[in-house]
Amino acid sequence: MTQRRDHLDALAIALLVACCLFWGFQQVLVKATLPEVPPVLQAAIRFMGATALLWVWCHRRGVALFERDGTLRAGLLAGVLFCGEFVCIYVGLQHTTASRLTLFLYTSPFWVSLLLPLFVPTERLRAVQWLGLGLAFAAVAFALQDGLHANGASGAIGLGDALALASGALWALTTVVIRTTRLASISPEKLLYYQVTMSAVLLPFVSVELGEVWQFNLSAFAWGSLLIQTVAGAFASYLVWMWLLRHYPATRLGSFVFLTPVFAMVFGALWLGETVSTHTLAALVAVAAGIVLVNKKT
Repeated sequence: MTQRRDHLDALAIALLVACCLFWGFQQVLVKATLPEVPPVLQAAIRFMGATALLWVWCHRRGVALFERDGTLRAGLLAGVLFCGEFVCIYVGLQHTTASRLTLFLYTSPFWVSLLLPLFVPTERLRAVQWLGLGLAFAAVAFALQDGLHANGASGAIGLGDALALASGALWALTTVVIRTTRLASISPEKLLYYQVTMSAVLLPFVSVELGEVWQFNLSAFAWGSLLIQTVAGAFASYLVWMWLLRHYPATRLGSFVFLTPVFAMVFGALWLGETVSTHTLAALVAVAAGIVLVNKKT
């Protein structure tokens, strides 16, 4: 029986910060690779690679992936939701700005906090914790304010925003399915395998449907980027996230994801020379304060 904690300990916090730091870096890495590899194809490649790596990992560690344990339907559902999140993100980016999409994507912790307690009462947040979520979200909006006013037809922007909001909802629903079904009791490896396998199967078709150009005469940088996205991103960091979801409250974990877009802005400034103002650093402090409130013990 899996031992679940009712709060985040030092190990969980360290792993969460490390994951968010990498996910922020990965956003910049994906952007830097776009001139050679389109976004959905990048996602498809990293999930195909992660599927293979995860199979090897499980084979060597004796982790069963194909035993009958009653999780197939829930696993396939989680996989489709997980894949759908990325489809909404990349299609949405064609109709709205990255800042607007990021803001709507990170409504996910609110969806989790609203829906999950209906099934798992111990995940319910108190008023001060809702205040923390709100503070962290407002800080992200403050950091992204320069890009929130998009240019273009209102109908197109509306579609992009809707897809961005859908991506956040799908991310949240994936978490809810994981926590409220038998998936909560299986190994993190098998849990991740459902998600990366479905993405590896479906995303190449999405890439073709979107008209992305496939070409593999890539620079050393592009191949290195895909390797990092696969090994550190789709395999290692997501495996850590699955382990955390199995052992810690999802509503507390969700508050940390607000660090990701702020880290991405910092990495964008350091690597791509993008502008980062003092309000970005102020937002980082405010996000941290919000996280403290969400994880404040009774």
